[in-house]
Amino acid sequence: MQIALHLGVHCTDEDRLTKCLRRNAEKLAEEGINVPDVSRYRPVIREAMHVLQDDAAPIEMQQTLLDAMMDDDDASRIVLSHDSFLGVPGRAVESNQLYTTTSFKMPRLRNLFGQSQVEIFIALRDPATFIPAVFGRAKEPEFAKFIEGSDPLSLRWSDMITRLRAAVPDAPVTVWCNEDTPLIWHEILRAMSGHDEFTVLDGRDDFLGELMRKGGLARMQSYLEAHPPKNELQRRRIVSAFLDKFAMEDALEEEIDLPGWTEDYVEQLSALYDEDVEKIALIEGVTLLRP
Repeated sequence: MQIALHLGVHCTDEDRLTKCLRRNAEKLAEEGINVPDVSRYRPVIREAMHVLQDDAAPIEMQQTLLDAMMDDDDASRIVLSHDSFLGVPGRAVESNQLYTTTSFKMPRLRNLFGQSQVEIFIALRDPATFIPAVFGRAKEPEFAKFIEGSDPLSLRWSDMITRLRAAVPDAPVTVWCNEDTPLIWHEILRAMSGHDEFTVLDGRDDFLGELMRKGGLARMQSYLEAHPPKNELQRRRIVSAFLDKFAMEDALEEEIDLPGWTEDYVEQLSALYDEDVEKIALIEGVTLLRP
C-alpha cells in the first residue's frame, strides 16, 4: 500500500486539495486510489498516535487502521491530509524553529504504516505572511507570547525539512511554495493522488475560481478549450496571464499588522525565504514543485 501524507502546513491548503480529490473519489477509485473522508481517519490517527507514542503499530493494528479508513480492498494508494498532523497552530513557531514537533511526530505517524510505502507532501509559506496567519489561528491572543523565544529572521523551512528527512529517511518528500500553488495546482493534485496524466478531475479549476473576479474562470476555461496548451509550461503562462487580469486583489494581497513589522522588515523576511527555498531544492530525498 502507498500512503500519501499531506501535512499542510497551517494556513496554506485549507483542505482544498482533499476536497477536490474527494469530489473525484469514484473516478480515482477506478485507478486504485482511495481518498477517504477526513472524518474517517483524522480521529483514528490522532488516537492511534496517542496510544502508541513511539512504538511501532503491530501488523494487525496497521491493517485495522486501513480498514477503518477505507472500504475498497483493491486500492493500492490512499491519500490522507491534515494540517495538524505535526501539531496545533499554537506550536507552529517555538524555540526558534518551525514545527519543533516534527522530529517526534513524524516517526509516530510513520510507525502507524510500517508495512506501507509512505510519501510526504507539504506546502511552505513565506514567513512574512505565514507567521501572522498562524498567529491568527493560535489560541494565544498576545503576539509577544506567541513568538516568545523565536526570531522570525532566523526561522528556516530548510531546517524543518531537514529534520523531517532525518526523522523518516525512507519517506520521500514533495514540497511546494504556497505562493506558487495557483500556477501548479494540477501538478500538486496529480503528485498527491498519483492519478493518470490523462485523467481530468472534476472541479480541478475551482481553486482558481476563488481567486478571480466573476467571469474570469469561465473566460480562462473557454480560452484553454479553444487554444489547448501544448505543454504544462504553456498552460502555466496562460493561467498566469488570466490571474494578472482577473485576480481579486484581496485574494492575493495580505495586510500584515504586527508590532515592529515594517515594510522593510517584511521584505527582508521574504528575501530570506526565497534563499531558503533554493536550499530546500538541494536536500536529498526532496522534490520541489515550482512553475
